[in-house]
Amino acid sequence: MTALQSKWEELADIKDELAARDWFMGTSGNLAIKVSDSPLHFLVTASGKDKKKRTMEDFLLVNTSGLSVEKTDLKPSAETLLHCAIYDKTSAGCSLHVHTVANNVISEIYGNDGKIDFQGQELIKAFDLWEEDALLSIPIIPNHAHIPTLAEEFRSHIHADKGAVLIRNHGITVWGKDGFEAKKLLEACEFLFQYQLALIQIKSK
Repeated sequence: MTALQSKWEELADIKDELAARDWFMGTSGNLAIKVSDSPLHFLVTASGKDKKKRTMEDFLLVNTSGLSVEKTDLKPSAETLLHCAIYDKTSAGCSLHVHTVANNVISEIYGNDGKIDFQGQELIKAFDLWEEDALLSIPIIPNHAHIPTLAEEFRSHIHADKGAVLIRNHGITVWGKDGFEAKKLLEACEFLFQYQLALIQIKSK
């Protein structure tokens, strides 16, 4: 199996698992996984596909500018430039972007603050935050309709080889060293968001 085939299967498995959680409503969301560093090539989800189905047209190989490496009628996901920014600034190997009710509502509630903080919750350890007083701060950026503008603002919040950024009323993007780590971070974030929403609801009674 070639490196390309191996990465394709890895990303397809992640897509299947996230689809089973209903995290790709209305064909939303996009996934990417690095195939090579030099030149920088990565697989990204094709635009407008039903992610609950597994086909040979689910992904396409793109370069550092987010352009297809081979001739194809497929179009890369609209947010491909976000993945480009991650691979340009870090050594991350996988990045995932999903739209869920929980992450959208959280981004709206805390959007004016420009971030949401978590402290004292066990799941922040997914980000290697082990100290008792450790703080996980997830940035929330505006949902610019102009994707290059969105990508530039997103880029300013990429500071490490793993991380997460919320886009207000849009979704979350996470990245990590490989598919396993990126999925772990995504799951941790979604747990924390659902926890926070449940806590707000309880306190409002």
